[in-house]
Order: sequence, then structure tokens, then C-alpha cells
Amino acid sequence: MVNNFERVQPLLPCTAGVDGDRLVVGGCDTLELAERFGTPLVVLDRATFETRAGAFCVALSPDQVFYAAKAFCCVAACELAENLGLGLDVCTDGELATAITAGFPPPRMILHGNNKSARELEVARDVGVGRVVVDSFQELDRIARARLSTKLLVRVTPGIEAHTHSFIQTGQEDSKFGFGWAEAFEAVERTAAIPGCELIGLHAHIGSQIFEPTPFELAIELLAGFAAKLRGALGLELKELNLGGGFGISHSPDEMTLEPEVSVPRMLNKVTREFSERGVAIPQLFLEPGRAIVGAAGVTLYTVGTVKRVPGARTYVSVDGGMSDNIRPALYGARYEAVVAGRMGDPPIARMTVAGKHCESGDVLIEDAHLPENTHPGDVLCIPATGAYSFSLASNYNRVARPAVVMVEDGTAIEIVARETTGDLVGRDRRLNGSRP
Repeated sequence: MVNNFERVQPLLPCTAGVDGDRLVVGGCDTLELAERFGTPLVVLDRATFETRAGAFCVALSPDQVFYAAKAFCCVAACELAENLGLGLDVCTDGELATAITAGFPPPRMILHGNNKSARELEVARDVGVGRVVVDSFQELDRIARARLSTKLLVRVTPGIEAHTHSFIQTGQEDSKFGFGWAEAFEAVERTAAIPGCELIGLHAHIGSQIFEPTPFELAIELLAGFAAKLRGALGLELKELNLGGGFGISHSPDEMTLEPEVSVPRMLNKVTREFSERGVAIPQLFLEPGRAIVGAAGVTLYTVGTVKRVPGARTYVSVDGGMSDNIRPALYGARYEAVVAGRMGDPPIARMTVAGKHCESGDVLIEDAHLPENTHPGDVLCIPATGAYSFSLASNYNRVARPAVVMVEDGTAIEIVARETTGDLVGRDRRLNGSRP
């Protein structure tokens, strides 16, 4: 019978192992991490982050790979991306401020966002952000008023509906992002005319959690055809083609990670073929992976508080976190698995529902987790593949403080985000008379 570790090993960080019956990540005993830092606790394995980033750099140079900060953003994560020579994809003034605090070079940043404010564009101008992706005609006016001097890409929604949840599809024409084909030509014309800026290429992000390269190849084909139209009508030769991110990773044993070592060379070959067949200059390919770099690097540790067995129905295992630190299951049905970190050799023979602590019936992290029959209060549960879009989407629902984040490497754990306290939660509150509590 397969034990806990064998079943979830493909989902865990590359340094994961077992010492006795205890789960180890980055050379650190997860039970000791839970005791030292408390739970819920996000554990990021530095080696996995670096390995996953390196996989994209097999076919592309590091400066053609923009780490998508929205997946997981803090000062240390930006420092790590900078150390690896990556670019950085930011989409708000908060992410931009975090990157600047980390000392990330602004010329290696790309600024996204479907509703960039005048202030965000002015900050991008002042610090010297290297690239801005244009999402709307109103934004073109704001860019001109802000007097930016930067490289611009026009975001196109190519009409491709990747097979993923509708909430994370972004490439279909009915989208808040970018320009549909009916507007794209005018958008390029107007972008090319902005004084002080250089139009260098096209951008398209077709969605998230994409598990095969075919949708990317279809996008390349459509964008090559559009590039040929632009060259014929406007004489434009585009230098860059940015296909965003969206590379799927496995969160449960029945999902398969889209490996960049295989998919990126296919994309490069497709770019060369489609553009050369149309007599158009071959652009450099740029990508913006986030989840594909940090997702598998992270696990979340929880402490079991209550086990409720409902005869004829199910067993609820309630933990000390939930939808406030991982909204993905409630938001779009994301599926995960779990293991009992201190009993990795026990067979996962029972199906149990891992529930959070919030006053919400939908606060369920895993509907059918495979756990040992004797899972009990005090056990430390580990949910793998939570490095992306869990902490970054965290909230204070029910006034629950957000968890700490530690980075592990070679047996050393460093806290890179401190745990919030109840004092932090009430610190911005004001009394009815406007005074501080």
C-alpha cells in the first residue's frame, strides 16, 4: 500500500523527504517549524524556487523570464528573483513599492494592470520601469499625460479560451484585459504615436493553469498573422512577443505539471516557424511565469483542532486556518491534497474533509483528503503546492491574522514575512470619535 509520502511526493518541493515518519522540507523538520513559528505557516523551499526558475532559463535567457509577483510577493521573493537575473512583472503600486524596497532594478520590471492609475504610471516614470503593457485606450491617454519614457507592449486578447476555470481565463475576447481584434490595430497605431515611448511588441496572456502547450501555439499563430498585418499596413517590425504565464502545476495527484523544459522550446519553434513563414522579423519570446516558479516551492502547515465524524456522511478535520489564507478552493474549486506531517508512513485509507475555522459553510480546503484513519487533534497537516495565490490572496476575514512565511534551505529556516498579530488588525481602526483605540 502506498504511504503518504509516496502519494504526494510529486506535489512537494524538490527537497522534501522523510526522517523517520516526519516530513522534512529544505532540510527542516516540518513539525519543528510548526512548533517554532506557529501555524498556519507557509513554508517556501528556496531550492525549488530556483530550480523551477532555472527550468525556464534552459531555452530563454533570464531577462526574458519575468517572475509574476502577483503569485507571491514580498521583499525576499523580489530579492531572490533579482539574484537569479529574472525580470519582474508587477501590476500595482504595492507590488512596485515592494520591488523597489527589495532593490530590484526598475529597467528589468514590466508594469501590468487593466486599470493603471495616473499615480502608478507617474511612479513608473519616476523610477524608470523598463516596460509597460497597454491595456486600454484610456490608459494610452494617461501614459501620454504622465510623459513616460519607456518601452510599450500592446495587450491583445486573441479569443482563445484555455480549458481552465472561467475566473482565470483571460485570453477570450470577452475580458476586462487588453484589446480584442476589432480594436487591436487602432491600439497599436495610437501606441506607436506616443511621444517619448517605443512600441516594441505584443502581449497576450490566455489564462492560468494550462496543462498543454497547444493553446500557446494557437496564440502564436494568431499573433504572427496580426504582426504581418501591422508590417504591411504600418511598416512596424515588432521586437518582442510576450505570452504571459499560465503554465499549470499539479496541486493534486491527478494533475500533470506543464514542464517548461519541453513546452518552451516548442513555443520558440512555433514563433520561428509562424513569423518566418509570413516574412516577418522573428521577435524575442518573453514569458511571465509565477505559479510555475513558486507554486510547488510552497507548503502550508496547519494544526488540527477538531475532528467531527458525521455518521453516514463524512468526517470533518478542522484546522486553524482556512479561506483567509487560501481562498482558491472556495473561489474557483481548486483541489489540493494533504498529509499528516508527523505520520508520513501511515496509509492514507480514509477520505476526510479538511475544513477551515471561519464562520462560512464554504470554508473547505479539501473536500476529500486521503488521511490516516486515526487523524486527531494536535496533528500537523501539510497541504502541498500552496506557494502561489494562497498567501498573496490572503485576507483578514473574521479578523483572522495572516500567517507567517518562512524560507527554508539546507536545514535553515528564515522568517521572510512576520505573522500578523491582533494588534496589527486593530492598529488601523479608529473609534467613533476618530481617535485611536
